[in-house]
Amino acid sequence: MRFLAALFAFAAVLLPGAVAAQIVDPTTAGRAEPASPTDPQNILLLDLSTGGRVTIWLRPDVAPKTVERIKTLARQHFYDGLTFHRVIDGFMAQGGDPKGDGTGGSTLPNLPSEYNYLPHVRGAVSAARADDPNSANSQFFIVFQPRFQLDKKYTVFGRVIDGMQYVDAIERGEPPANPSRIVHAYVLADNPPAYQPAPPPAAALPATPALLPTGPAVAAPKPAPTTRAPARRTAPARRRSAR
Repeated sequence: MRFLAALFAFAAVLLPGAVAAQIVDPTTAGRAEPASPTDPQNILLLDLSTGGRVTIWLRPDVAPKTVERIKTLARQHFYDGLTFHRVIDGFMAQGGDPKGDGTGGSTLPNLPSEYNYLPHVRGAVSAARADDPNSANSQFFIVFQPRFQLDKKYTVFGRVIDGMQYVDAIERGEPPANPSRIVHAYVLADNPPAYQPAPPPAAALPATPALLPTGPAVAAPKPAPTTRAPARRTAPARRRSAR
């Protein structure tokens, strides 16, 4: 028996690769190979009004449908000019809503959930949704500080690998008084231009004095009756990230 044990030990020394090949990590078994963080096809660039460019490493290995949607909308310039409408200090910044109030999305169908093993750590980028797990569409949020209670409840599809300081500078509020916005969104493979700061807002022109009438006074027409839609008893569902 001692001879056999020594023989196996000797074989392990001579053939470490063969022995290691038989050892399988159960936590990674069956996982797809992640996209390279230098692959331009899976790098999303967000030029923010806070002063710089944010680089996001996309993960089609764990959320292929969500990544494809984000890239499609970026290439359609859907995100250009949209605001971060819900920003909670110490939690996350949420954007991607054309309505700017958390109830909007793109004209494309909603996405199925793609919950995965990626955690909601600082810099994680995750798909916002309403109560329905399969209601993600265009909105997303970027995590300021870890929120592991969101893991496997929201679809993490990427992570900020450069420019997190510009995410930290996003104006806080629900909604913010002066919301920060996405100036442009690009896929790196499309050879985007270098970052250019957003132009400053145009100064308001002085009001033009109203001209006094010179003809005979004419009675103003009576306004038409206003048609009002029935008041909603419940607020519309918000696409949101959980608290």
